[in-house]
Amino acid sequence: MDSGLKQMGEAIAAALPGAVSGVSTAYGELTLFVEASSLIETVTYLRDDPTCLFVCFTDLTAVDYPLREKRFDVVVHLLSPKHNLRVRIKVPTEEGVPIPSLTGLYPAANWYEREAYDLFGIVFSAHPDLRRILTDYGFEGHPMRKDFPMTGYVEVRYDEQQKRVVYEPVELTQEFRTFDFLSPWEGAIDYILPGDEKAKSNPH
Repeated sequence: MDSGLKQMGEAIAAALPGAVSGVSTAYGELTLFVEASSLIETVTYLRDDPTCLFVCFTDLTAVDYPLREKRFDVVVHLLSPKHNLRVRIKVPTEEGVPIPSLTGLYPAANWYEREAYDLFGIVFSAHPDLRRILTDYGFEGHPMRKDFPMTGYVEVRYDEQQKRVVYEPVELTQEFRTFDFLSPWEGAIDYILPGDEKAKSNPH
């Protein structure tokens, strides 16, 4: 299976000189590594060529690599019902550098690209309606980035006195914060687990 997929990937790369920078296979799926400037050309070929016919758009998401020069990978998944095959396309991009929208080829990409914009801050050029889709209108930042704090920056609650929803900076009560990163199974020698103090105090 993987050998056939690899041959298919190599054939696609040969048909699109300079567009596909790498090919890999794993778990019965083909992955193509594509530069943003060649994304539309590549996806058009995958959709229309009779040997491919990846006519179903199934997913678009992103992955954050904060220490990498091109911080994000935009990951697209397509399905070919005709050949019963799937293909994954990975497109590296930098923060603030737009990549082409796939909405002209697959209208279903609309909300997926909005989600990637909302959660990662990835901009899609020529998108018909690029705005947040999951977070609130006044939300600051992009919560799926790895440098975004787990607590967020603001908390939302309904204020009974003001009779409206209010936004306040997150406040962490110190007594509820713990910075003990030891596993209970590995670090039990250095501290007393809850309940063990009874055994220590009883000499019998």
